[in-house]
Amino acid sequence: MNNKSVFSRGIRSVRDVVYQEHSPTHKVGLVIEPGNWEEVDPFLLMAEDFFVRGTFGMHPHRGIETVTYVIDGTLEHFDNKTGGGELHPGDVQWMTAGKGIIHTEDPAVGETVQSLQLWVNLPSDKKLTEPRYQNMRAQDMSVRHEDGATIRVFSGSSEGVTADTKNHVPVTMVELIIEPGTTVTQDLPGSYNGFLYIIEGIGTFGSESVEGKKGQVLWLERGTDEEQTEVKIHAEEKLHIMLYAGKPVGEKVVARGPFVMNSEEEIMQAYKDYREGRFE
Repeated sequence: MNNKSVFSRGIRSVRDVVYQEHSPTHKVGLVIEPGNWEEVDPFLLMAEDFFVRGTFGMHPHRGIETVTYVIDGTLEHFDNKTGGGELHPGDVQWMTAGKGIIHTEDPAVGETVQSLQLWVNLPSDKKLTEPRYQNMRAQDMSVRHEDGATIRVFSGSSEGVTADTKNHVPVTMVELIIEPGTTVTQDLPGSYNGFLYIIEGIGTFGSESVEGKKGQVLWLERGTDEEQTEVKIHAEEKLHIMLYAGKPVGEKVVARGPFVMNSEEEIMQAYKDYREGRFE
């Protein structure tokens, strides 16, 4: 356990625990449901997908970033801007749709992919930014090592270990693998809105040691802009967790299908631009 900042930062509590129940035939589970824009800002939705080849065809996006973490399987991707490639378990793709992109995500032949896809809102002055991809290999990311814990930093930082990921909206994204009986902390700016998703295991979380287990989403209480905070995590069983936290955008959200803008007029323009081939 790293105790160097326990007495200088406020320890966040857990404000809500949401359980996502999946049956063997349930292919898509919404980890974050769309619509509660202010509550989840800067995030929009997150889905845990279990899917096979042919599930998703070519489709457009505008005004957002999609952050895809592969839990299991080989995910092939292709888009009309940069070509294609593969993602493997533990890899992340950070796609900035910006002013418009058309892409597809497809499991390799004969495979089922399990993945988490988070949508991050873009502020109004970045809605029409140039599209870009950041494909992040697990083995290439910065790693923070503690006794009994491995913390991989995909965006932001963890106790001074930083990622060089480019962000339009400041986001901390870390993967935590924690052995039973181990306690770790993750530092966060007080202004960041954040949550944890438990992929495997059981543990206790936050200042009040709230229990969490596989399939649950734990939303963190917010702090203040000036405050530095941290999240305390203790593993009862081996934990595999994704933690996401970001600075709220604080703007109106108008979402229609794959487009997320600030007004109905902008949504109509997005559909018009797509139909007229301006995403090419």
